Amino acid sequence: MSTNNQLEFGFPKGGAFVIALVVLAVIFFSKATVTIGSGEAGVLYKTFDGGVVTDEAALGEGFHLVAPWNKVIVYEVRQQELLEKMKVLSSNGLDILLEVTAWYKPQTDQLGFLHQKKGQNYLERVIKPSIRSAARSVVGRYTPEQIYSSKRDAIQKEIFEETKMILDNQYVQLNEVLVRDVTLPPTIKTAIENKLKQEQEFLEYEFTIQKAQKEAERQKIDAEGKAAANRILNQSLTTNILKEKGIQATIELAKSSNSKVIVIGSGKEGMPIILGNN
Repeated sequence: MSTNNQLEFGFPKGGAFVIALVVLAVIFFSKATVTIGSGEAGVLYKTFDGGVVTDEAALGEGFHLVAPWNKVIVYEVRQQELLEKMKVLSSNGLDILLEVTAWYKPQTDQLGFLHQKKGQNYLERVIKPSIRSAARSVVGRYTPEQIYSSKRDAIQKEIFEETKMILDNQYVQLNEVLVRDVTLPPTIKTAIENKLKQEQEFLEYEFTIQKAQKEAERQKIDAEGKAAANRILNQSLTTNILKEKGIQATIELAKSSNSKVIVIGSGKEGMPIILGNN
């Protein structure tokens, strides 16, 4: 007698067919649904009906049902950052290393055309070449000294404006371009820094001279004012006025309780002289 027990499993009639239908349904459902994440949008590609859909809005965030034979290409539509380092030439032909940051995003309402005309690699195909072209064009109009010091903000603005002009009708939106760093050849940088230092010292010297000149001018005006006041005072002190003042002073002294001798008409101009103890 055999000690081996054999287990036999049997499917109900038609069970294999049901399982096959379930598997097919799962595959169909997985192919027919797509979920668009936050900050993304989808371009619908209809395999049997004209390819990329450009006359309808891109698929927004959330769950979508799509025919299993069609495809959805997902794009990030949030603002993105590009850091680009490039060598450019100044107006006198010197090499300048420029570090630029660009903020960009695809135009959501033109996403179908972006995919159809440029593809998912639009950053390499469109944005980077545009920024490089604009940077070379703008920097080539300035000297190393201007690039390093006084014209940096103007250069940044011009690169942004020229890049934006190039990207017009390219289905992308450029929000800002920032010049983060400018690197000059060491000898040129040292020469510019020395020149700027000398200019600063000269400005400080000029300021000191101007300050001294203004102080001297102030003192001159003050002295002239005092001299004019003295002239006016001297002109106003006539002989008669002095006599009157002397008489008034004599009268006041005469009223004093101290003993004194008054000699009438013995002073200059006939003024009295007062003799006595104080």
